[in-house]
Amino acid sequence: MPRRRPEHGHARPSVPAAPPALLRSHPLTPLAEREPGRLSRHRRLVAVVVAALATAVSIPLVGAALTPAAPQLQPLAGGVAGAISEPGRTPVAAAPAVPVGDSRVSRTRAIDADARFGPNRREAPTVSSLTGYRWPIPKGRITLPFKAIPGGEWINDGRLFHDGVDMASFCGAPVVAAHDGVVLAAGRRFDDQVGWIGDLGPYYHRLDVHHAWGNLPNVVVIDDGNGYRSVYAHFRDVTVKPGQEVRAGTLIGHEGATGHASGCHVHYGLFSPYETKTFGVRPDIVRRMKVPTHEVARIDPLLVLPGGDVALRTRSIAKAIAAAAAAAAPVVTREAGSFGADQVRRR
Repeated sequence: MPRRRPEHGHARPSVPAAPPALLRSHPLTPLAEREPGRLSRHRRLVAVVVAALATAVSIPLVGAALTPAAPQLQPLAGGVAGAISEPGRTPVAAAPAVPVGDSRVSRTRAIDADARFGPNRREAPTVSSLTGYRWPIPKGRITLPFKAIPGGEWINDGRLFHDGVDMASFCGAPVVAAHDGVVLAAGRRFDDQVGWIGDLGPYYHRLDVHHAWGNLPNVVVIDDGNGYRSVYAHFRDVTVKPGQEVRAGTLIGHEGATGHASGCHVHYGLFSPYETKTFGVRPDIVRRMKVPTHEVARIDPLLVLPGGDVALRTRSIAKAIAAAAAAAAPVVTREAGSFGADQVRRR
């Protein structure tokens, strides 16, 4: 009877036996039997970690259960007393109220309001009565006149406005007083003297909290002695002090770009503390800076600076000064005398 051949689909291949030498060098024994200490150490480490996690989770839960009136956690801002929402700020106590009769009253309200509404109120002198003015810089250009502009900080007759004249020559150029007078402010602490109407306390408090005094421009304010004040802003440095008497042409500082300025220039403003008209302040500035909502209205300085009309047309300060000098020069005519000699007549 012939032998039946196995089917190839179910045939089990024969595996040669491993050589005895290989079995001796690499015994086929379980891992646990070859390294019993390593696995046991691994199991002990896992057990310790699990126990620690369980303890850390259970302690707060037990504490909460044993505390009947545990307070609810609150965010760091939004209703929590003393919290702040602006990064980098330090909570401070509110500024104490200052009595009206206190000598520090200028820290809480603008002193110029007294001149406008007090019992000894005077009328603002007419612009036509102002004489004796000269240009703060002798050369340069008018970079921005006194007029309505889209980004103005002030509001005049419902339009955003630039409340002075910007003039520029070069960084570090000498700047002189435009009129005889007495210095009221020199440096970055000038707001008491520039005609704010209202409470300056919140504004000063904000500057203190944010340590922002250094962000203000260097400003010189001079009482011109004629019912008006001259305001000069953005100095690199100032060379006068409050209380100092100056003459027209006295050096008061050097042209710079301190404060909110895109380049070196002099912002020159002119106003009377007795003026009853006001300029508004742009609402977003009031909200951000905490300043009052109004200031005493300004006049156009080109109305009193020599050759101001020429400067407005040409933007050249030198041409304005030359035109004013020519207009002020006497007219000389020559007439024949009785003996044939010329006679000079000045008009």
